[in-house]
Amino acid sequence: MDRLASFGNDPFDKPPCRSCSSYLTEPYIKCAECGPSPFLLCLQCFTKGFEYKKHESDHKYEIMTSDFPVLEPGWTAQEEMSLLEAVMDCGFGNWQDVAYQMRTKTKEECESHYMKNFINNPLFSSTLLSLRKTKDSRFAEGAIPFKPSDDPPRPTFDSVLSRDMAGYMPARADFMEEFDNYAEWDLKDIDFVDDDSDILRALKLSVVDIYHSRLKERQRRKKIIRDHGLINLRKFQMLERCYPKEVQELYDVMRRFARVVGPIEHDKFIESHALEFELRREIRRLQEYRKAGIKSFCSAKVYERAKRMREDERRKRTMLCDVLQYIQDSRACHQWLSKQAAIDAGITPAVTTITVSATGRRSAPPLNLTGLPGTEKLNEREKELCQVVRLVPGAYLEYKQALLNECRRQGGLRLAQARALIKIDVNKTRKIYDFLIKEGYITKA
Repeated sequence: MDRLASFGNDPFDKPPCRSCSSYLTEPYIKCAECGPSPFLLCLQCFTKGFEYKKHESDHKYEIMTSDFPVLEPGWTAQEEMSLLEAVMDCGFGNWQDVAYQMRTKTKEECESHYMKNFINNPLFSSTLLSLRKTKDSRFAEGAIPFKPSDDPPRPTFDSVLSRDMAGYMPARADFMEEFDNYAEWDLKDIDFVDDDSDILRALKLSVVDIYHSRLKERQRRKKIIRDHGLINLRKFQMLERCYPKEVQELYDVMRRFARVVGPIEHDKFIESHALEFELRREIRRLQEYRKAGIKSFCSAKVYERAKRMREDERRKRTMLCDVLQYIQDSRACHQWLSKQAAIDAGITPAVTTITVSATGRRSAPPLNLTGLPGTEKLNEREKELCQVVRLVPGAYLEYKQALLNECRRQGGLRLAQARALIKIDVNKTRKIYDFLIKEGYITKA
């Protein structure tokens, strides 16, 4: 009787017992005469003398077990296979996770045994050298050397960076949850045996072909994500915001075609349109200079300076016309004059508590926050804002948290997005949005 290694550590990886169809646990019996597919029996069915078709109870048999040392004492064959599977699952160097999956060895024992027997073992040097020569002869180009600076980020589980990267694990080039994550479930109970009919065997092969097509689709999607740099979403959004607004809108429209072309071709396409936009804007500016009779760049600088001064004067006249419309309201005039003085002095005017309605009447008085729940959580500037827009502190805190979460998720927030997120008066939303921008709680997209 020989002692042989089993198919694997997981009992679900082995064919079931031919008698009771239960999952096999070591030790179990393999018939040495029946074949070519293994005829396996559990110990209980073997002691009962189970016979089936060509198999008889007096056939020669082998005891299948992995409870014996292979490379060094203290490490059984089953533990050797468990170590290799753990390193394959957790990655080389993650000895803490490897030891946790092994459960029978410590972190130091796993590392020393693996390095001694699988990395620094002189018996494997000739094999590795021959494999390296074969690979070098197959590929003409040399491998790209690894640089320490190229080490990918390794975010902790459920951290902000891990969520931004959609659970991507750079060291393994896999996601925590893959596309079509349960595709393997359709294969876990399939077993090819000699007793299968032609129709059943063809059906099983069709299921395997379907599984291969699903794997190809998973790899295709992962390749698109890696090639186009979509894993680090925040960095991708920062690069996108470098373009003008018109080019950003084009970027959003053309993103769906990125899967058709490669990343370099797609970037060239966007860059060419950005260059076209810059050229068109420069042509319009030169046409404006030509229309104004300007023939030198020195004159163009003077023209631009005078143009900005005219725009400022026009803006001031517009504001003055707005105030003259309500000249009968002395408090409104005083408010406007104070605001204009602050603008002329280069100071951002503070949020005022008196506004004038479109009909010339005063708006509602400021909201009294005394005794309202949530007031103690606001600072003085937030209390002033709630009084002006007449918003209770509890609602303001909910709107603020919603905008902060959306800004953190998107890497920035636009006014249109804030209005779509908060279903209240658009003027109140604008004031809350401007206030959060000014105080540094959120950033513009």
